[in-house]
Amino acid sequence: MRRWGSASNPLGSALHTSRCMFNMAFAMPSAAAAFTTHHLLTLAVWALLIGKGAAQEIEADAQNLVTDNVVVVEGEVATISCRVKNNDDSVIQLLNPSRQTIYFREVRPLKDNRFQLVNFSSSELRVSLSNVSLVDEGKYVCQLYTDPPQEAFATVTVLVPPETPTIDANKDVLNEGEEVEFTCSTTGSKPAAEIKWLKGDEEMQESAGNVEEDPREEKLFNVTSRLVLKVSRLDDGLPVTCQVEHPAVKDLQTMKDLQAQRYLDVRYKPQVQITMSQPQGLTREGDTLELICTASGKPQPNLMWKRVDEEMPDRAIFTEPRTLILESLNKTDNGTYRCSAFNDVGETFEDYVLHVYATSPTTEPSAHDSRAGTEVPRSVDHAVIGGVVAVVVFAILCLLIVLGRYFARHKGTYFTHEAKGADDAADADTAIINAEGGQNNSDEKKEYFI
Repeated sequence: MRRWGSASNPLGSALHTSRCMFNMAFAMPSAAAAFTTHHLLTLAVWALLIGKGAAQEIEADAQNLVTDNVVVVEGEVATISCRVKNNDDSVIQLLNPSRQTIYFREVRPLKDNRFQLVNFSSSELRVSLSNVSLVDEGKYVCQLYTDPPQEAFATVTVLVPPETPTIDANKDVLNEGEEVEFTCSTTGSKPAAEIKWLKGDEEMQESAGNVEEDPREEKLFNVTSRLVLKVSRLDDGLPVTCQVEHPAVKDLQTMKDLQAQRYLDVRYKPQVQITMSQPQGLTREGDTLELICTASGKPQPNLMWKRVDEEMPDRAIFTEPRTLILESLNKTDNGTYRCSAFNDVGETFEDYVLHVYATSPTTEPSAHDSRAGTEVPRSVDHAVIGGVVAVVVFAILCLLIVLGRYFARHKGTYFTHEAKGADDAADADTAIINAEGGQNNSDEKKEYFI
């Protein structure tokens, strides 16, 4: 296959003519050159095509023109590459979406300094476009002047990162159990951004979302998301984060900048707990009782001690609102002592049931849980109980054996004889005397009892 520009080929004269036109264009003054360059290039291309048509046929399948789509973030650099396999020195040209020539071989007719030649060879034309904007988006054309001409399209897609989001809430201060609605908005993204919600480190599901076109630019989108939460006391102080995610944002620092936070301010009623600091163990007569009441709540609760259904003992001491001291305990102090805590949200309390034991009790009393109000049995040694049961069973068996042997030895028939003459006695006394042998003529009476 013959190359273009050979002396015997009409294509050679066409190529020579096109080169002369280029030389004339660039030899002209700059203003005139700027005006005529594009037209001269077009004429040169046609001259090449005509000359090539007059030459022998060239197999188009031997050359393959390829390019790649480009995705670029607004403001960054896009690189477009037109590549040819088995090129025979055919002309490579790059055009913008408006079909204006950006590069013809290594020459840039388009007066846009953002386009720069990165590489030019017989097999590649690579061009960079800096500071990309939305107007640069579209299909760029790689042309190869073969017979027939070949074209390949490189689609340039421009990503526009979203603006910093804003977050709002319909309530600033909440009571436990109430609901709050958060709204997060971000504008000016392409494609539409996604919004993710976090409560602390826990990801939450949005309640509603909306995407609409940005009125400032039809290719951009505004996104709004809503989150409804029912709060508890555990949520107080936790951050609610609106995090925007977008394919144009990969840098971690930039991702952090695309976040907005609001902290939950939750008020809740108090929780109360009573602890006994002394005495250690059972409360006995003469001991000193010290009870400490602790409460947590928001706002900070107030504390108050009282004795349920009875007057507080006169010797009760309150060293501070949370501490109750009773010295020299006696049985008149028995009763229920209550610590109440209250704030603007509500009131709660806890009771301590006091039972004063004698100093030297005859039996050890069971331990007493004041808050539960129930007796707590002491731990029992099951080995001791088993030993006692075994001894009792052994004693019963021995008793049964002894009784059995006794009955076996005294087995027989026994008779009783009433005293003779009892029936003839005048009265009962006489009968008894006769029965006891008081009369000489009576027979001896013998009785046997079993």
